[in-house]
Parts: sequence; C-alpha cells; structure tokens
Amino acid sequence: MDQTAPTGKRWLAWLPKLKREVWILAAGQLLLFIGQGFTLVYASIFFVNELGFSPTQVGLALGSGGVSGTLGRFWSGNAIDSPRLGRRGTLLLAAVVAALGSFSLAFATTFPLLVGGNLLLGLGISFYWPATLAVTTDLTPPEHRKEAMALTRLADNLGLGLGALLAGQYIALAGDYRLLFICKGLAYLLFGVVVLVAIAETVQPQAERRNVLRNWWQALQDRRLITYLMANLFFTTYAAQLSSTLPLYLANFVPGGNTETGFSEQLISYFFVWHALLKILLQLPITRWLRDIPHPTLLLAALGLWSVSFFLIWLIGILSVHALMVALMAFTCVAMAEILYAPSASALVGDMAPVDLRGIYFSLESQCWAIGFLVGPAMGGWALDHPSLLGTNVWLVLVSSAAIAGMLLLRLQGQLAGRDVEEPADVSAG
Repeated sequence: MDQTAPTGKRWLAWLPKLKREVWILAAGQLLLFIGQGFTLVYASIFFVNELGFSPTQVGLALGSGGVSGTLGRFWSGNAIDSPRLGRRGTLLLAAVVAALGSFSLAFATTFPLLVGGNLLLGLGISFYWPATLAVTTDLTPPEHRKEAMALTRLADNLGLGLGALLAGQYIALAGDYRLLFICKGLAYLLFGVVVLVAIAETVQPQAERRNVLRNWWQALQDRRLITYLMANLFFTTYAAQLSSTLPLYLANFVPGGNTETGFSEQLISYFFVWHALLKILLQLPITRWLRDIPHPTLLLAALGLWSVSFFLIWLIGILSVHALMVALMAFTCVAMAEILYAPSASALVGDMAPVDLRGIYFSLESQCWAIGFLVGPAMGGWALDHPSLLGTNVWLVLVSSAAIAGMLLLRLQGQLAGRDVEEPADVSAG
C-alpha cells in the first residue's frame, strides 16, 4: 500500500490542474461522443448501400447540416454571451435539437427526410461547440487553457472510439443501422442531463447594454482572427472528409481490400478505432510536452501531417497489395495531425477573444466547421460519383490545397509576432 500510494499521487499530479466543472463537462462530452461514434463510420455507408441513395445525394444531405449550422452559429454567438440564455442554456438547447435530428435520421427513408435530419443535427452542433469552448475558456486560466482544450478533445476521441467500436461489433452481428441513430439521440439527451444537473452558468453580467452589431463588427475587425479563420477552413474541410468521403472510399474504391470492392465495414471500424486510440493515449502527453510551442507552429506541423495522410489515402486506391498497412499509416498521420491541431486552434481563439466576446469569437471559429462540412462532403461525394473527371484524385487536390493554408498560417505567425495575443482582450476590458 505504501509503495503504490506515491505512484498514484504522481499520476494524479501529472493530470492537468483544471476546475471540477471542466472535468464534469468532459464526462458529459464522453457520453455525447459515444453516441456520435455510433454513426461516424456508418452514416454514408448506410445511406448509399442500404437505402440506395447516390454518393452525391448523401454528400449533399450531409453537407446540408452545414447550411443550418452556419445560420445557427450566428444566433448562438449572441445567445452564448447574453445573460438571458448564456452558455448553459445554449448547451441544453443543443442537446435537444441534436437529439431530434438523430431520431429523424433513424427513420429517414426519403431524400427530404434525410436532409431534414441533417439540418437539425447541424443546428444542434452549431449551438454545442461554441458554448462548450466558451465555458472551458471561462473556467480555465491562460496557462492551462491548451490542456483544458486537449481534455475536451480527449473526451471527444474516447467517445468516438468507443462508439465506433461498439457500432462495428453490433453491425457485424445484427446489421440494424437505424438503432445506432436512436442510441445517438439518447446520448445527446444524457449529455443535456449532465449539463442541467452539474454545470452552472459562467457568463459574466454586463454593466452596459449589449450592441449586437457592434460586437460582431469588433470581432470581424480583428485581422489575426480573420487570417486564422481563413486557414482553419482548410482544416475543417479536411476533417469533413474523415466522416463522409473516406468511409465510402474505403468500402467501395480500394482494390487491395478484403472484399471485392474495398474493406469491410468491420475492418473500417477498426481503422477508426486505431485512429481514436492514438488520440486517446497521446493527446494529453503530447499537448503537455508541446505546451510552450507557439500555436501557429503546431498548426503548420498539423498541416504537414494532413498532407502526408491524404497522399497515403490516395495511394490506397491504386495499390493491389499492402493496402491494409498503408491505411494504418494514413490513419496514424491523421491522428497525429488532429492531436497537434485541436488544442492549439481552440486555445488560440480563447487567447484572442475579449472576455465579453468569447461567444462571438468561438461562433466565428465554429463557422469554419459549418462551411467545411458543407463543402467537404459535397465535394467528396461528387468526386467519387465522377471517376472520369476527378475520382480518387480528390485526395491529391487536398494535398495541393495545403500550400494555400500554409501561407495563411505563416501570415498569422507574423501577425502574432507583431502584437501579443492578449492585447485586444485587455483593450476591450478597459
């Protein structure tokens, strides 16, 4: 007992020094993303191979969530910063709307129903992420902010990995895709219960009446924020391929897979589990190890890893042997890219945002995800539907696009070097 106690204390001391509410919120996120993982791999496969929709239709339907998400994020930016609804109320609304979207997709049999479910789901997500990041920023001092954001991503990845693993085994045994969407909706509702019971409101009361248009204009005048948002659009478009285009590509366009057309659903789930497992094990250690490295430097490194992964994914489509090994290498590179990207991106926005504009700043940052998931699935689905025009070469197009993103990040690096990231927040507060 005496010998093991110091080891336990050292392990606890290694964990980030974060407030209790941050850990509780992360536990709620774990429940939510287990549900998200149920359909991460199988949504596009189910809609194409089981319901008979074309890849272009599925890409458009998945991308429709970006339309509602774009509109929802403009509204949520004001709601999150307002004392009437605030961070907590926005999170509760997100849970209910996203659950309704998941239940709708469970019973979708026509294209309008497929679009409607994705519209609701996109709207719920548009409320969720800005509010979560604003709460985490409120509760965390700047020196621990990157690790707090890493914890939110750890809950995300652990939940996605568990959900994808459980779903893969269930599909192999029962093959009932609809139940996965029902379980996803229930997970959103459970998250809402956690927020209702354990998370207090963190929005600060404002001495002056808020001028909504002036607040948005103030945020849009921040040149560093705008440069970051332009670069972030590339990252979010890349991430959209992971849950929309890539599963369908691996199932239907890989000559060296274990089926006639590609990899089986069960094997594809193992790829995503491996990808999630790497992020679960390495997210906190790597974030702590690289804590003092500037955000743009880490984002540039992440961009390089995304480029390598897309080249490897393209290679899978032309290989008749060793496809499994190359796929594992590609998923490893994607995992490392996301480990570097996610905490630095969120912490950077939190550092730039004035206290009374955090909802708007994170809503603008979240708009990148709406646009990325609007453009990404539609582009990927269209490419796979037109092999003579683009086809699997879409992955090489993504590799080439990284050059533009890299130039934007270098510009951001220069802007941040010219003026400290905390200055706008101090000026606003004064």
